[in-house]
Amino acid sequence: MLRGANAVSMDGKGRLAIPKRYREELQSTCEGLLVCTIDHHFACLLLYPLDEWEKVESRLAKLSSLNPAERRLQRLLLGHAIECPLDSQGRILIPPTLRQYAELESRAMLVGQLNKFEIWQEARWQEQIEEDITLQTDLTASERLSDFSL
Repeated sequence: MLRGANAVSMDGKGRLAIPKRYREELQSTCEGLLVCTIDHHFACLLLYPLDEWEKVESRLAKLSSLNPAERRLQRLLLGHAIECPLDSQGRILIPPTLRQYAELESRAMLVGQLNKFEIWQEARWQEQIEEDITLQTDLTASERLSDFSL
């Protein structure tokens, strides 16, 4: 399970340091190979362990390349997907095109989302959280959430 929001550093070359608490699990489950792509709903990146990304690819492969909306989704997610191996210091290299999409600089937020991470520009993450909290007050927007309690 990937969980928690972590402030992380990115160096001038675009290498992002994965927090130590995740490294061992990532090394054992996917041999340190991650796949990064864009989030088609938000200006952030998605970072999947390879085994989880392969599940996404399998679902994308079932979409029709003849349906324009499904083809666009394939183009966006697969076209931006890049393998990002963990280096010996626990960093991954985020390519310039992906850094530009998410407007990443020296500080970012790595947010666990069960089977993947989201990578946000730090200020944009704070804005998104504020928006999410505001919108969450309207639980009637989803029947599935009406019975959800902690």
